[in-house]
Amino acid sequence: MKDKYKNLPLRNGVGIVVLNKENKIFVAKRIDNKKNFWQMPQGGVDKGEDFYEAALRELYEETSIKSVSLIKKIDGLLTYHLPDELLGIIWRGKFKGQEQQWYIMRFNGEEKEINIKTKHPEFLEWKWVDIDEITKLVVTFKLHVYEKIQKEIKKILVN
Repeated sequence: MKDKYKNLPLRNGVGIVVLNKENKIFVAKRIDNKKNFWQMPQGGVDKGEDFYEAALRELYEETSIKSVSLIKKIDGLLTYHLPDELLGIIWRGKFKGQEQQWYIMRFNGEEKEINIKTKHPEFLEWKWVDIDEITKLVVTFKLHVYEKIQKEIKKILVN
């Protein structure tokens, strides 16, 4: 990490694993990344906002999904740092990465509820994938986070 960014704080964030009835995971392709990388919904926590409420808000803002029920809050915060080429660019250079609280949720609605053409769209397309696919689709600097999430999801699906 470049020295001038070392002392930047981490951004408070949330991430949401959305499982459908077949235990497939919702992923979407970002508008701002030309490569074939996909991610699960995630975003920042507003000042004074509860993490769970932020997760529901971000999920709705990015996907229009409201019909979910909480399965599990993943223990602990998961952290990633931006690669050097994104430092000073993402989040207007205010943060060096994110510290995220992740939630696993069950999608209880109909697929027609899902709409990524939102007021401020972040995604080009979306799909449901098998649990083993999420670590093959994510950007490298978030891989360790997705590996941890993958283990947590597998624990739930076994029980």
